[in-house]
Amino acid sequence: MPFSPKGRTRGQGGGSGSSRAETEPPPQDPAERARAICLRLLTGTPRTRKQLADALHKREIPAEVAEEVLARFEDVGLIDDGAFADAWVESRHHGRGLARRALARELRTKGVDPALIEEAVGQLDPDQEEETARELVARRLRSTRGLDRDRRVRRLAGMLARKGYGEGVALRVVRRALEEEGEDVDDLDEAF
Repeated sequence: MPFSPKGRTRGQGGGSGSSRAETEPPPQDPAERARAICLRLLTGTPRTRKQLADALHKREIPAEVAEEVLARFEDVGLIDDGAFADAWVESRHHGRGLARRALARELRTKGVDPALIEEAVGQLDPDQEEETARELVARRLRSTRGLDRDRRVRRLAGMLARKGYGEGVALRVVRRALEEEGEDVDDLDEAF
């Protein structure tokens, strides 16, 4: 058997190719890494361009490489912030009952362009938004029975406020729900 530089013959102790350098994959091209990162992130859920750019920055992908990869992903339709915003508004309004204000805030935190946000939340009809608020109050109304009227109003209106509904809409919807339940709401506007 031939003699190796470390004093062992080949074939003894550890087999062929056992050095650490040989078992690790070679470092990837930054553009290749960026594409792999983006594809992995887009597999689970849609993401905005900013979310992907932040992920690439966090993984130390050079800015010019990240920009090139993100532009290419936009060109082929894998990144579409407008479609993301539309789907987000549809999903979060119907699923969570969020109003325009809350939806716009969420989209801003995800890095969506203000014009795209305006367009997406503009698709919500004010009547549809108020109907959603009524449904939210109707679901929560039962859990407030037994409380005094003012406390019920604060809880229900507070729940709507946290979901992004304005004070006027919240009080109008809560007042109507309590009125339908037989509560005296004549002095409600003065109390709040």
